[in-house]
Amino acid sequence: MTATNTSTSFSFSLASKVKDYFQLMKFTLSFTVVFSCVICYLLSPHIVVYNWFLIICLFIAGMLITGSANTINQVVEKNTDALMARTSKRPVASGRMGEKEAYAFAILSGLIGVIMMAFFFNISSALLSAFSLFLYAFVYTPLKKVNSIAVLVGAFPGAFPCLIGWVAGNDDFSMGGWILFGIQFLWQFPHFWAIAWVAHKDYSNVGFKLLPADKGPTKFTAIQGIMYSVLMIPVGILPHYYNMAGNVSMIILLACNLFMVVQGIRLYNEMNVKAARRVMFSSYIYLPIVLLSLLADKTH
Repeated sequence: MTATNTSTSFSFSLASKVKDYFQLMKFTLSFTVVFSCVICYLLSPHIVVYNWFLIICLFIAGMLITGSANTINQVVEKNTDALMARTSKRPVASGRMGEKEAYAFAILSGLIGVIMMAFFFNISSALLSAFSLFLYAFVYTPLKKVNSIAVLVGAFPGAFPCLIGWVAGNDDFSMGGWILFGIQFLWQFPHFWAIAWVAHKDYSNVGFKLLPADKGPTKFTAIQGIMYSVLMIPVGILPHYYNMAGNVSMIILLACNLFMVVQGIRLYNEMNVKAARRVMFSSYIYLPIVLLSLLADKTH
């Protein structure tokens, strides 16, 4: 083998390994989670002038912690992932990466991320980050095969990034952080149940119990999604009420929340995967619009 061939082979192997680690940490999902954390950090009253070094540190720490949780999730669910077409090519499920390597990555990335939160921000945000990682990886993940209450449990680590960002910026657990937590907490129910509706066949085949009704996608499931979407309306008014943002963002939040309710009602009326997919994609665009509108309309 020539030097050129050896170099090409090494480059290919390195690129393949990097790609595996990106898959391991579910980069796109992690990016979405960390986006919420960073925006909520910028929404905290103490952040008046943007320090881009700290913003980048928060982003990196968030990616490491979220990536750690997602890695543990994939190791625990490797046998389940192998049975579903959507997840069968993940590094651990496919056998391209061993459990020890994945766990080593999870431990190292999680520790570095938590230490960064403590060093660059504060102990409170670091401890909350560690708790969120634990709750997602070791409580929510195994609970998915036990009972649909897993969705409720998973909604906490799913919404903690908002509170973590606020605490990192403000160094307290004041009302603003809990309001942002509440917005993302409630949002997860119509969002996740829509995903579970679309993927119901795969999920039920591997024993995941994620829909609120034992019989799968039913009118009851659709009603539950509508209920949480309706609850998002009063919570969406709270940022204006507590002087976190002005009138413009309140109008945008109200419009977005009503839009989610309408999509939920359409799902109830149509009762099919197409309508569930509309709810799912509507929820994807909901969060960035809501959070960026709050940031743009920040009052202090």
